[in-house]
Amino acid sequence: MAGHSHSANIKHRKNAVDAKRGKLFSKLAKGMISAARQGGGDLESNPKLRLAVEKAKAANMTRDSIERAIKKGSGEDNDGADFEELLYEGYAPGGIAVLVSCLTDNRNRTAPEVKYIFEKRGGNLGASGSVAFLFDFRSIFVLENEGRDEEAILELALEAGAEDVEVGETHSTVFAAATDFVQVKLAVEEAGGKIVSAETGYVPQNTVAVEDKDQAKKVLALLDALEDNDDVQSVFANYDIPDEWIEELQG
Repeated sequence: MAGHSHSANIKHRKNAVDAKRGKLFSKLAKGMISAARQGGGDLESNPKLRLAVEKAKAANMTRDSIERAIKKGSGEDNDGADFEELLYEGYAPGGIAVLVSCLTDNRNRTAPEVKYIFEKRGGNLGASGSVAFLFDFRSIFVLENEGRDEEAILELALEAGAEDVEVGETHSTVFAAATDFVQVKLAVEEAGGKIVSAETGYVPQNTVAVEDKDQAKKVLALLDALEDNDDVQSVFANYDIPDEWIEELQG
């Protein structure tokens, strides 16, 4: 889930990832299978696959699991499936814009499921183009500060090729061009930065303040329900919810 402050929300994100690690690995494997099916199993000649592999490594997926996924996608075994990338747009309660990135082998299953989740949780699915213009597609890295002060974090990130940095108390978020994901990730790691999460995703240009705790609960419940769907890869929203509310509601 990506909202206004990746650094402030890292505790919730990490706990959610740990609780659903099996599902996360399944989604990462699906991404690698799809990339390998489209462009082959060679990382050097298939940048999309290399990106998917780097995301899997950032989540501590095992080498064996990564290799199995690539083999499935490249046809080295017969269990590969054809996947389609879909982006759904909609609104959470209070007019919060939501983007839902999916990877599916059956859009006739995925579309009604996503629509149902929106409606059940008080949101609504929008038309294509209804909210995507409110976001920029970028590389997003969350790092542990590990005792570094703000100046040291900025220096590490900018030398790695980052465009923007959001420094928090214990974690910081580094933003870069989506096309620079692999090189920035490797540069951060080579400089000694510890990456907690790494993804390409949609970053809101502006945010919408959620000023009622009950509304905040509904927004987070919708986003969590979407992320729990097997066909959903990532969910992004332009909410601005007080950090203490997130900890209380998700704790």
